[in-house]
Amino acid sequence: MRILIWHVHGSWTTAFVQGPHTYIVPVTPDRGPDGLGRARTFDWPGSVIELPPERLREADIDLVVLQRPHEYDLVRRWLGRRPPMVYLEHNAPHGDVPDTRHPVAELPDGIPLVHVTHFNRLMWDAGSAETAVIEHGIVDPGPLWTGELPHAAVVVNEPVRRGRTTGTDLLPAFARAAPLDVFGMGTDGLAGHLGLPPGRCRSHELVQKDLHSAMARRRLYLHPVRWTSLGLSLLEAMHLGMPVVALATTEVTEAVPPGAGVVSNRIDVLTDAVRDFVADPLHARAVGEGARAAALSRYGLARFLDDWERLLKEVTR
Repeated sequence: MRILIWHVHGSWTTAFVQGPHTYIVPVTPDRGPDGLGRARTFDWPGSVIELPPERLREADIDLVVLQRPHEYDLVRRWLGRRPPMVYLEHNAPHGDVPDTRHPVAELPDGIPLVHVTHFNRLMWDAGSAETAVIEHGIVDPGPLWTGELPHAAVVVNEPVRRGRTTGTDLLPAFARAAPLDVFGMGTDGLAGHLGLPPGRCRSHELVQKDLHSAMARRRLYLHPVRWTSLGLSLLEAMHLGMPVVALATTEVTEAVPPGAGVVSNRIDVLTDAVRDFVADPLHARAVGEGARAAALSRYGLARFLDDWERLLKEVTR
């Protein structure tokens, strides 16, 4: 198939484009949100092709993967027709949860809605739209964990702006248990914002190709997020062989089984777990091996691509 998809979520799209199709991503001169084109910091195969909007009418698109409400109108304007579509929802709802109405419920064409977690499907009100869940798949970075640094790695973008949503206010408690290395966009100045000494909370903004190896040098992965979809960074950390410490919110209890880390909504339990992993590298290694095995079993790339292949064939049949 020739599949039109916007470059919205780099990590998720990196897994999706490993399939057997041709993937067409819009590109505009400014490489803005509706025309970002091919990823520059992720490794995408040659089957991902950039096309400007004015060439999409002649592109013979077989299927469109929508990810934002306004893309429905872009398809009609740019393609001049309506190919088969699916709507992929990456996020948990915000607003009047659990009564938040999903935009696909208001679209006129009966577009199937695909969620990335069962929690998200449970919480979104999709009206009469057909829904499905295709859980995340990860391009395996390999068992890179060394844990040589007795620090906790955290991956979050814009932690100051997002505040309580990403558990930014919880970081001082964890920083008392272990030094934190916070990776992500918009992390500069985080220690000062939280009133932490620089040695207890360091910010790092790395390109994707350098992120995994940097994470893997830290003793454990910390996931203090209160409300979001299931973070791909958590699953990537598990693939790396990192033990994880995470809030028991949204889909985390499904993703992190016993033996793969410590999951709780009690901050004292979580901070104690951080201290234990920092103090005992052999324990951290054993739990990290369990995390990797669990992630490969449930969030492997082959299962993810097979699930999508079945759905795409149903939609275009």
